[in-house]
Amino acid sequence: MSKVYLLSLGCPKNQVDSEKLLKRLAEKGIHYCADPAAADLIMVNTCGFIEAAKRESINEILKVSALRKKDRSKKLLVYGCLAKRYGDELLKEIPEIDALWGVGDDDQIVDYCSKQLAAKMESAGKDRFSDKPYAYLKIGEGCDRTCSYCVIPQIRGNYRSTGPDRILSDATELIRSGARELNVVAQDITSYGRDLKGYDLARLITELNGLTGDFRIRLLYLYPTSIDDRLIETIGSLSKVCRYIDMPLQHSEKKILGLMNRGGSRSYFEKLIRRIRSILPEVAIRTTFIVGFPQETETDFEHMLAFIKKMKFDRLGVFTYSKESDTVASGLKGQLTKAEKRSRYNRLMEAQAPISLSKNMALVGRTFRALVDETGDGIAITRLDSQAPEIDGVVLVRDPLVRAGDFINVEITKAYDYDLEGTVIR
Repeated sequence: MSKVYLLSLGCPKNQVDSEKLLKRLAEKGIHYCADPAAADLIMVNTCGFIEAAKRESINEILKVSALRKKDRSKKLLVYGCLAKRYGDELLKEIPEIDALWGVGDDDQIVDYCSKQLAAKMESAGKDRFSDKPYAYLKIGEGCDRTCSYCVIPQIRGNYRSTGPDRILSDATELIRSGARELNVVAQDITSYGRDLKGYDLARLITELNGLTGDFRIRLLYLYPTSIDDRLIETIGSLSKVCRYIDMPLQHSEKKILGLMNRGGSRSYFEKLIRRIRSILPEVAIRTTFIVGFPQETETDFEHMLAFIKKMKFDRLGVFTYSKESDTVASGLKGQLTKAEKRSRYNRLMEAQAPISLSKNMALVGRTFRALVDETGDGIAITRLDSQAPEIDGVVLVRDPLVRAGDFINVEITKAYDYDLEGTVIR
């Protein structure tokens, strides 16, 4: 049996692409293995979104290239966003790379792998290479937004909705293979259906909610100015959809949002947040902000800081602005220093910590349904509906009897800035 090791870097959308490619390779008799040293093919799905992601991709390619040097029978294959943007440079600097592709080249990759390995047709292996009880369900590709700091539209093209039948089929397969949480993703899921007749995100999640099985649905990457009452009310009406709104605001000030080429303003966002909370009283709102964007003054930052303290977000992520080549923002005047950006990052995170602690303290003594992600040494890592995988906190439970993939009832007993502790209620 031929074996492939695939390292998926970057966002959850990349992971979905990786899992779909693995499924196609399995149909050709090339099955996933978790040990690169034991694999015939070593593949890296790269990310090229921001500078830190590019560095990680290059470092990981260099690590696995050492295996290629030791065993020339192996093939090192690189694809994805970084490969599309900097393919020539990668081939020049890392000669161990045997083949390289961009985004959406799955047909070529499968054809190459099939020719390299005279694969025997055997029963299909795992459709997912993650053993976690959650999965990412990608509903579209590309992006029509033209944020001035982002290269995604250049890499992945305009937004294209995946057909609803395909999405429902993918979701059914993920549930069948053990997923108890489907995280709906795309660059902007609120764009779903704009290129389809009679479809939008609200209708899609209604149909997903009707699938058979004990699972939950989480929506990630909602564009704030596209969130309307119909979508909010639909979320509130569906039993399997988490009361969780993930909407990256990126900034509060109209001037900076304009430079970012994004919609909204401080007053618009305040009204939207109040509306969401009035329709969904138990909702958890997550957002992200970018600090240190070109021309961001101390006053702009102070206004954003005050906005965050006023709105009291349940979950909040912060990024320092990363100057990316081939973006409009990279040519803007008023670029801030690394020290200025780091200082503002620290100040914003320091402001959010007591808000997060206060939100968590309010949960102590209450009981919630939680999904067990993993267990070990009598401790279970679980998550509530209000906690997304990989980016939010968790609930630690000391109980040797629970199993990964179980839904359990947990009473919250202790709160920290971002994580919680709890006890199983039987």
